[in-house]
Amino acid sequence: MPRSGAAARDRLERAALELYRERGYDQTTIAEIAARAGVTQRTFFRHFGDKREVLFHIELRQQRALAAALADVPAAAPPLTAVLLAFRSMAPGMEINRALAEARHHVIAATPALRERELAKAAALSIVVADALRGRGLPPWRATLLAEVSTAALGHAVHTWVADASADLDALIVRAFTELRAFADVTVPSA
Repeated sequence: MPRSGAAARDRLERAALELYRERGYDQTTIAEIAARAGVTQRTFFRHFGDKREVLFHIELRQQRALAAALADVPAAAPPLTAVLLAFRSMAPGMEINRALAEARHHVIAATPALRERELAKAAALSIVVADALRGRGLPPWRATLLAEVSTAALGHAVHTWVADASADLDALIVRAFTELRAFADVTVPSA
C-alpha cells in the first residue's frame, strides 16, 4: 500500500469520503480515515491539515485554474462571455472527477459546518472572477456584481449536475448563463 505521494493522498480522500458517507462527517476520526486508507495518521497530516481539508484541498488549485482560464479568454470577449468561456473550460476536469464531486456534495449538504466553508469557497471563486474582470477594464462595482452573479449561476449548475447523474455539466453551465442573459433583458421602471 502506498505510504506517501499522490497515491496516498487519493486513497486518503476516497477513504474519508466513504467514511463520511457511512458514518457522517462528525462521527469520523482521522485515525479511522488513515486506517481505511492503509496509512498512518502522520501520513494523513502530511497531506491534510485536518479532516475538513480532505473536502476542500482543491480550492487553491481551482482558483488558479479559473484565473488562468479567464486570462486565456480573448480580450475582445464581452465580460459575461469571458466568464462563461472560463467556466466551460473547467467543466471537462470536473466531469472526470464526477464520482468524487458527488460524494463530496452529499457530505457537505449533510453537515452544516461544511456548508459554511462551501460558501466561503464560492466567495473566493467570485473574488478571482472579479479580479480578472477588473483587469479587463470593468469598473469595480460591475466586476463584483457580475462575478457574484456568475459564480452563483455556476454553483447552481454544479448542484443540478451533482443531483442528476445523467446531466452534462457543460450544458448546465450554458443553460445557466442563457438564463442570466434572459434575466438581464428587463426594462427598469424610472423612479
